[in-house]
Amino acid sequence: MSSGILTIPSTAAYAAPPRNGAGLPSNGAAFRVEAVDFAYDGTHPMFRSLALSARPGEFVALLGPSGCGKTTLLNLLSGFLPPSSGRITIDGETVTPEMPALGYVFQSPQLFPWLDVLDNVRFGLRMAGRLPEAEQRDKALAALALVGLEAAAGKFPHQLSGGMQQRVALARALVLEPRLLLMDEPFAALDAITRATLNEELLRLCGRLGQTVLFITHDVEEAVFLADRVVLLDIAPAGIHSELAIDLPRPRRLRETRRLERFTTLTDTLLERISAIVGAA
Repeated sequence: MSSGILTIPSTAAYAAPPRNGAGLPSNGAAFRVEAVDFAYDGTHPMFRSLALSARPGEFVALLGPSGCGKTTLLNLLSGFLPPSSGRITIDGETVTPEMPALGYVFQSPQLFPWLDVLDNVRFGLRMAGRLPEAEQRDKALAALALVGLEAAAGKFPHQLSGGMQQRVALARALVLEPRLLLMDEPFAALDAITRATLNEELLRLCGRLGQTVLFITHDVEEAVFLADRVVLLDIAPAGIHSELAIDLPRPRRLRETRRLERFTTLTDTLLERISAIVGAA
């Protein structure tokens, strides 16, 4: 991506992500997990011959019961964990933790309390050391503007609400201009109103910037609202139980979308599948 991507002005409307991967390498898949085995300590298997891929610009939600390996899969994709066997690639390149193609948003914001918001966002740029300080600051301010927090640049994390802190964490990931954004239940600890607002905001940002997203959640309705496709994991080490394409119209607005009969049907289908997994355990 060009370094100018973060200068795109914010708008209230969510545009659908580019189906053809516009602005991204067109090599068929944004990421690919091929025949991956993984076991903790070599004795606690999580995956056997796991296979999963996503096309550029696709928003994929991961659902599944606790302990099925959702966070493990994100850590494999990020390069934090090496697979026991198999191959994981992003844009055809084998994954490493240092890949500039990757962005990761954790369950908690994990901001540095001694740094102000601006320096938290530009931390990755500063560590990379590839840009002059003035350009780092400009890019960090642009990322903050995207999430509506440019005015909070000089504040410290303890001066922000939980939702604002998570926006800062999102800006910190976006400033690196990743092609793949990994998100591990980023809104789970927030109140319902803030969570709903950030769900809509995330769709707006991904629609404008074109990232491929792999998003973990335990909330079935959140998965249906956000995703182009939901991947349901089975009890470990079974891997993928099933997938469900989400064919809801866009743009999506939480109140309007949740009133749709199709939204209810998709949600009920996933709840039935999860119940079957838990019942068979």
